[in-house]
Amino acid sequence: MVSQITVLAPMAISATNRRMFSSLLIVSLLIVSISADDVTRDDDSAPKSPSCNNKFQLLREQVKVQDVMNGLGVKVKNWVDGVEGESIVGLSARFGTSLPSEEDKAHTFPAVFTNPLNCCTPSSVKVILSLSNAIALSVRGDCAFTEKAQVADSGGATGLLVINDNEDLYKMVCSDNDTSLNIKIPVVMIPKSGGDLIKKSFEAGRKVELLLFSPNRPVVDYSVIFLWLMAVGTIVCASLWSEITGSEQIAEPYDQLSPKEASGAGAVVDDSEKEFLDINAKGAVIFVIAASTFLVLLYFFMSSWFVWLLVILFSIGGTEGMRTCIVGVISRVCSSCGRKTVSLPVLGEVYVLSLVVLPFCLAFTIFWITHQRASYAWIGQDVLGICLMINVLQLARLPNIKVASVLLCCAFVYDIFWVFISPLIFHESVMIAVARGDNSGGEAIPMLLRIPRFFDPWGGYDMIGFGDILFPGLLVAFALRYDRANKKGVFSGYFLWIVIGYGVGLFITYLGLYLMDGHGQPALLYLVPCTLGLIVILGCIRGDLKQLWNYGTDSPLSSEPSGQA
Repeated sequence: MVSQITVLAPMAISATNRRMFSSLLIVSLLIVSISADDVTRDDDSAPKSPSCNNKFQLLREQVKVQDVMNGLGVKVKNWVDGVEGESIVGLSARFGTSLPSEEDKAHTFPAVFTNPLNCCTPSSVKVILSLSNAIALSVRGDCAFTEKAQVADSGGATGLLVINDNEDLYKMVCSDNDTSLNIKIPVVMIPKSGGDLIKKSFEAGRKVELLLFSPNRPVVDYSVIFLWLMAVGTIVCASLWSEITGSEQIAEPYDQLSPKEASGAGAVVDDSEKEFLDINAKGAVIFVIAASTFLVLLYFFMSSWFVWLLVILFSIGGTEGMRTCIVGVISRVCSSCGRKTVSLPVLGEVYVLSLVVLPFCLAFTIFWITHQRASYAWIGQDVLGICLMINVLQLARLPNIKVASVLLCCAFVYDIFWVFISPLIFHESVMIAVARGDNSGGEAIPMLLRIPRFFDPWGGYDMIGFGDILFPGLLVAFALRYDRANKKGVFSGYFLWIVIGYGVGLFITYLGLYLMDGHGQPALLYLVPCTLGLIVILGCIRGDLKQLWNYGTDSPLSSEPSGQA
């Protein structure tokens, strides 16, 4: 993920080296891009009966706390001596009564630890009186969950919290002999940290009160709309960047730290004078193979330190992308500002504007790194990510539809395989497991745009991976370049229609996510047909398909040899 440019690139760096760095950046970004999928919510094949048929929202037996927050779980609010503490996230059992979905319909009860703590032995009269009209707490183990629930129910408890022995949560299901249960209290599992928090309060002699409820997730959160706008806007902005910034007046907009000779402030540099990284068909196939290999390595060996390495590399690329974008916008407003240079030891001549902007970009990135867990950290991540993707889409490009078909079709199969088919081999979706950070202590890979679910009582984020923007973005940028070269109008060209197709495909992606009850969706399953399929169909109808397929074969897109990805 090392960026296409070092932070301060001297003039001596060759174009070949710059293309090599650029290739590493693009390949790294696309390899670690993860689909923006919610965690699966389904009901598995455990024994069911009218008394043992509560719905589950998660696929695996062992699940993460953050997964419960992404589905229908239980919120455990607590008060210690009347002071409200942080809510604990829990997972309800298949058996027992259902909890109210609204907080104002739930009741607060004192918490009491069972004796014995495993809640496997029927309580004595004294213990029964202590459990009466209280929420019982027990530890996991020594007997079935249904036995614990029956003991707590017979003791007069109003509910049972089972404290797990680690931070994961476990599905509490019925056995084959438990199909005629009559448990009249709700049963919820909470993670070890939540149980330890309550236990410390008890040991300090404090009074603990609990309230249990299970808020419903809204069918659609408005954050999806904002995420949709960010994704579509990034592609449109990246495609039109040269017009937005007027960067055609600068010989090499993506390496502005190294001054180039120009014919004047108002000179327009032809497209053939710029250096690009053209992706070829062979490189597209190799990339998908490398991406699959890297994804498997992430699945088996990813740890918190490895995620931090990716964070640092993302920060380097994001800083460079932000610098390039800011310099481009300022140069548009003040064309003379972007051409002033200064001579520095070792580095030679560099642009003054880049030197002025760079400290601000570094400060922004460092602030984001040090505040990643803050509630507002998503803003910094999205800003850096958008700038980085704009920079990549300015540098890399598809030469024609033939290469686009190879790349997008390979990515199409890649996305479907690692989301839907990989569970048959690895017993879970490899892509979702990596995105979830199962082996990294919950640390998430930063190569995605995310936005909080503003109206969701569970909170969390809606996300989309960089790959779901960069892959179709390459095709959108090609469509615009083709329209310009062939002097096609807005409606007679392809750019507008491919952008609309991308927007529709992304909408269908989220629609599929909700219709499939939160099951993770490979976005390229919908985006590729709505973009590549659309341009092929339009090309056939308009008679342009042959030209689109072989575009640039006879007349190269750049007069200089392009880098090959």
